[in-house]
Amino acid sequence: MRTEDALRGALENLRAHKLRSALTMLGMMFGVGAVIAMLAIGAGAERQSLELIAQLGIRNIVIRDKTPEGDERQKIRKKSLGLSPRDVQAIEESAVGIERVVPRLKIKAQEAISGAHKVPARVFGVSRNHAKAGNLILQEGRFFDALDEDEHSQVCVIGSKVRQVLFGAQPALGKPLRVADVWLTVVGVLARDTGGGASLEGVSVGSSADEIYLPAATGLAKFNRDPIESPYEQIIVQLTEAADPRQSALILDTLLDRLHGGAKDYELIVPERLLEQNQATQRIFNVVMGCIAGISLLVGGIGIMNIMLASVLEQTREIGVRRAVGALRADIRFQFLIEALSISLLGGLAGIVAGIGIAKIVADYASWPTVVTLISVVVATGVSSAVGLISGIYPAIRASKLDPIEAL
Repeated sequence: MRTEDALRGALENLRAHKLRSALTMLGMMFGVGAVIAMLAIGAGAERQSLELIAQLGIRNIVIRDKTPEGDERQKIRKKSLGLSPRDVQAIEESAVGIERVVPRLKIKAQEAISGAHKVPARVFGVSRNHAKAGNLILQEGRFFDALDEDEHSQVCVIGSKVRQVLFGAQPALGKPLRVADVWLTVVGVLARDTGGGASLEGVSVGSSADEIYLPAATGLAKFNRDPIESPYEQIIVQLTEAADPRQSALILDTLLDRLHGGAKDYELIVPERLLEQNQATQRIFNVVMGCIAGISLLVGGIGIMNIMLASVLEQTREIGVRRAVGALRADIRFQFLIEALSISLLGGLAGIVAGIGIAKIVADYASWPTVVTLISVVVATGVSSAVGLISGIYPAIRASKLDPIEAL
């Protein structure tokens, strides 16, 4: 029996029972759609995590302030100053495999003002190496230098959103702006970025559009802060290519433990370790989501088997006639397998469209990144085809074993 004849017969049978065929295909459509949508959500989450880890720097170690609030903070301050310039100096002098050490403090001011304009902004005091550590790109001007740090210069570098709101089409370089009660002169403007701003393990990463950077020394000297607060909120330690991040983290932890008198008012975050954890979590997520979606495909397969058994019963006389005129059992099996495969493929194609649609809806309305990958489409289509074939085997064998005389 030719494949074209079997396919034509299968499509004619599906058209003859439109409603029944459509309901059977729904099971496959939902199954395939669920597989694609879930894998797209998982892939989107993985990509976002990888981007955030990349921004932290895979060969960086982030030391973050973790001083508790209340009375416990006062007790700890008797042992430790928190993350401070002393830590930065000690790391630079004592640790090996260090390329640069980049401290950062957060200024409590919530907005910047220039003339009649003001804009909400995140204000940070950073070192001159922060531009390299944070992969910041300047559109105009310069980043501050060692002289600015030594002289506690009141200069700043602003993000693209801050520049647009405060200065519009006017030049920004050399213009003053006020943060809290301190006047700063703009010496640089960052290029526009597309990051939405996010955090990973409590470490802020993402868009720099609404950020303002000034020298850390200026921030410590010119802005008011609680004396028992940690001077820096975090310190980024960039390693050389030859350094082992895990070994370096152990060395840094030992050094800081000694400097802080045993007080655990800090924590170390190793992006390389986060990457491994993210990959392990993603594998578990894919397995769980795959199993859940697989249940939908199994239900769809049961529906196909059920409809094919009903089709065998309906075509019993036709099968008897074909066997009587010389059709082989293999021809009968092939006919019903093609019909089962047709149902699963048509349902699978509808499922691909549904899965892509669900992924887009999730991305648009839930603000959750989704990535529809080719592998997810191939896997979903392949599994649906396999389910269709497996579901059609028993009805096809049963049809081929019908005795021609009894069938007639």
